[in-house]
Amino acid sequence: MHLAAFVTAGPGRPGGWRHPGSVPGWLDADYYQNIARTLEHGRFDLAFFPDILSVPNRFGGSTDSQLRYGALGSLRMDPLPIIASMAAATRHLGLAATVSTTYAQPFNLARTFATLDHLTSGRVAWNIVTSFQESEARNFDLDEQFDRATRYERADEFLQVTGKLWDSWDDDALVLDPDEPLFAEPAKVHRIDHQGRFFSVQGPLNVPRPPQGYPVLIQAGASAKGKDFAARWSDVIFCSHASKESAQAFYTEIKERAAKYGRDPESVKILPSITPVVGPTSARAKELAEEMFELVPPIGGLSTLAYHLDVDLSTFPLDERLPEVEVAGVEGHYNEVREITEREGLTLRQLGKQYGGRYEGGFIGTAAEVADGLQEWFEDGAADGFTLQAPHQPGGFETFAREVVPQLQRRGILRTEYTGATLRENLGLSRPGHGEWAERAGVRP
Repeated sequence: MHLAAFVTAGPGRPGGWRHPGSVPGWLDADYYQNIARTLEHGRFDLAFFPDILSVPNRFGGSTDSQLRYGALGSLRMDPLPIIASMAAATRHLGLAATVSTTYAQPFNLARTFATLDHLTSGRVAWNIVTSFQESEARNFDLDEQFDRATRYERADEFLQVTGKLWDSWDDDALVLDPDEPLFAEPAKVHRIDHQGRFFSVQGPLNVPRPPQGYPVLIQAGASAKGKDFAARWSDVIFCSHASKESAQAFYTEIKERAAKYGRDPESVKILPSITPVVGPTSARAKELAEEMFELVPPIGGLSTLAYHLDVDLSTFPLDERLPEVEVAGVEGHYNEVREITEREGLTLRQLGKQYGGRYEGGFIGTAAEVADGLQEWFEDGAADGFTLQAPHQPGGFETFAREVVPQLQRRGILRTEYTGATLRENLGLSRPGHGEWAERAGVRP
């Protein structure tokens, strides 16, 4: 079983920052380094940072609900310098940062991640997003965002270019022979001369090929295009499900899509999001969940959901159900809330509170009971592991590492020690050979 931690460089969950166990140290490097040590002690594969490039204004055309309630994008630090600081405090923990293909350039991104992979001895991952908010577009000299098809077309070419850049140095190009003298073998460092619809890049990269070959790639694919993109490129897929049954269906579909691209389905690790609440007894765990749930303002939750769906939910009556809507944002979140709404008959107001304080996967109980649930999903073909979202930071990570991790280790389904030298090795992924990226780029199902 593989474990990732979904660490937010800001308050993240509306209400979570209000919990007495929450430490508001988002502006402090020590805060993130302490979380990193906790995760490494718990033998997590990686810490995974989401990102957003604006303060969302999708709810009522205003940032008020985000800032007032400390919702998703009210404060969000840049994850790249944060993972660099966490690397200095750890030796084994993988470190993943989100960067958007819509608002970055391939050369800069390839150079940054290659640099970080060298500095961490092969522990870096890139969470690929395409971005979908108008508020983000307006921070990058655009009047409106690209449509979904264009975003994915740009992302696809972006991936092709970054791979070419990482492969622009042969593995043995850096010689460092002072007697010859020969610093690097010129014949083993190549221009890429990429000319495409979105990018024109000469190359080569001015950083040698990363220790992992390519940084580990993470993506959340929920729409048809997103699933296809993830199955083609991703090493790790982050997803969200309201039930084990929907997780199993997604798991099967992604593995089948990966096989159509000629990939080994086992080379794609699917890690659904969970938000466990652990207590000394089942009853106390439920009480803790209810206490945290009561801290969630419904409008704060709806503001986060409006951002995720890219739909202004302020236009609908709060005491009626969410109607069917055309979702320009994350289809996976829409499918999740639609499933919850139909199953529990929630009004929009109730849905906002539920969404802002949701405990994904429904893992609420003693450490043994939570471990039982995780083991069941893992063994029943719903997951290769999990992405842990803490109901509050850093306490949620500390409780899970202290209480649940030993349960999983005693059952023999979670490592007791790191055995790999790189993140890829700890995830059970082979190091891609030079030129493998080009092969993947050229394969069509």
